[in-house]
Amino acid sequence: MRKLIIASAAALAFAGLAACNSPADNAAEVKADALEEQAAAAPTESQETALNEKADAIEQQAGNADGGMTTENTPNTSPSTANPGQ
Repeated sequence: MRKLIIASAAALAFAGLAACNSPADNAAEVKADALEEQAAAAPTESQETALNEKADAIEQQAGNADGGMTTENTPNTSPSTANPGQ
């Protein structure tokens, strides 16, 4: 049930974002959504986590693909947070 709710929420989020993002953001979102759907159907928690992490990475990489026109999923590249142990 939880996985179905997550997949439904992802689909609704994508539908809402499709109208305002650049083509590069939309393509990345489609890939990320597909990975999230696979994660929802994964047989183990570790597989689900790995697929969700891949989806997050794709979304973050697409954050600056439009030249900074959107900030919704722009990765944080601040030196103060890039290496928190230093």
